[in-house]
Amino acid sequence: MKAGFVNIFGKPNAGKSTLLNALMGEKMAIVSHKVQTTRHRIKAFLNKPNEYQIIFSDTPGIIETTKYKLHEKMMSAVKGALEDADIALLIIDVNDNLDECDAIFQSLKLSVPALLILNKIDVAANGKIALAEEFFKNKSYCKKIIKISALQKSHLQKVLAAIVEELPEGVPFYNDEDLSDLPTKFFVAEIIREKIFELFGEEIPYQTAVMINEYKEREDITKIQADIIVNRDTQKSIIIGEKGHMIKKIGMAARVDIEAFIQQKIFLELFVKVKPKWRDNDLKLKEFGYN
Repeated sequence: MKAGFVNIFGKPNAGKSTLLNALMGEKMAIVSHKVQTTRHRIKAFLNKPNEYQIIFSDTPGIIETTKYKLHEKMMSAVKGALEDADIALLIIDVNDNLDECDAIFQSLKLSVPALLILNKIDVAANGKIALAEEFFKNKSYCKKIIKISALQKSHLQKVLAAIVEELPEGVPFYNDEDLSDLPTKFFVAEIIREKIFELFGEEIPYQTAVMINEYKEREDITKIQADIIVNRDTQKSIIIGEKGHMIKKIGMAARVDIEAFIQQKIFLELFVKVKPKWRDNDLKLKEFGYN
C-alpha cells in the first residue's frame, strides 16, 4: 500500500485547479480564466483500495508581491503545502515565461521528488513544447517531465503512473470513502464565488468573499443562506444589479452546481454585505475562513 501528499504548485492560471479536477474526476476546485481564483489550500483524496491513497493539494498561484493580508494568507497556504509534500507537481503553461516559472520553482527549495507538468499543450504556440522540454530537462528539481492538457484530460494516466511510482509506502491517512477533509459548506461557498468570477469583470471578483451563515439539511431540501461580502457600496449595487437582476443570476447558476454537488434540491438565499477593507482585516479574514 502506498500513501502520501502530492501538492500542486505553479504561477496563477497555470491550470492547477483544472488538473486537480481532472485527476479526481470530480469538481473539487473552482476554475476561472482569471488569475488568483484559488485562495485556499484544497485537499482531495484519490483512493484505489489496497493500492494507494493520493492526497492532492491544490494551492493558490504563487505571487511574488503580497498587496493585502489576504495574499499573505494565500502564500501561507502554499508554505504549508511545501512542508508536508511527499511529491511536488510543478505545473506551467507552456506558453508562459519559462525563466519566471524557473525562478519560482527554484525559490521553493524542494527536498522531495518533483514532476514537471507542461500544461496546455493543446494550445501551445509553435515550438513552445520542445523549447520548454529543453529548458527544464536539466533543472535540479525536475525528476521527470510530463506533457499534458488538463482541460482536454490528455495524458493524465502518465501523470498518475509517475505519482504512484514515487509515492512512499504507508497506510491511508483518511477514510477511503472521503473525498476531502473540508466541510460541504466550504465547497458551497466556493461554487457561489465561482459564479461571481464568471459573471463580473476584473475588479469585483477579487474584492468579494462568500460566507455561509445557514446550512440546514432536511429530507427533501437543503436550506442555504449565504452573504456575499464586498468592499464598497458601489460594489454592492453592481452585485445586486438593476431590480436584483445580477444576484438572481448568481443564485440561479450557483443553485444548479450546488444541487449537482450535494445531490439534493436546495433553497438558496443570498445577501450582499459591505465590509470595508476586509482583505486587510485579520479578524474578518478569520471569520471568512482565511486562517
